[in-house]
Amino acid sequence: VDDKIHARSIGPYSLVTQQPLGGKAQFGGQRLGEMEVWALEAYGAAYSLQEFLTVKSDDVGGRTRAYEAIVKGKTDILDPGIPESFHVMIKELQGLCLNVELIEREKEEKTE
Repeated sequence: VDDKIHARSIGPYSLVTQQPLGGKAQFGGQRLGEMEVWALEAYGAAYSLQEFLTVKSDDVGGRTRAYEAIVKGKTDILDPGIPESFHVMIKELQGLCLNVELIEREKEEKTE
């Protein structure tokens, strides 16, 4: 049984996509496939799904903000950022000579 158990709290990320590496040998994360995403959607686990697909995957800024919130003891739900895989897709489309630009809106700061 000990050979089959595998868990990850922190570990390496891919240099290109910033997603967790896969597989037990590389100390990677568990894969969340398309059908698992559908099951979580059907169950109504929107916040868990948002966390799995952004902060715990390839949202570098969100990951940093999440660690910062944990260290500071905050319990606010963080706004998701743009996944690094989306930036990779934009670069691939630009490599095909398609003029794709990302226009980000500035977020209004919340006053407390």
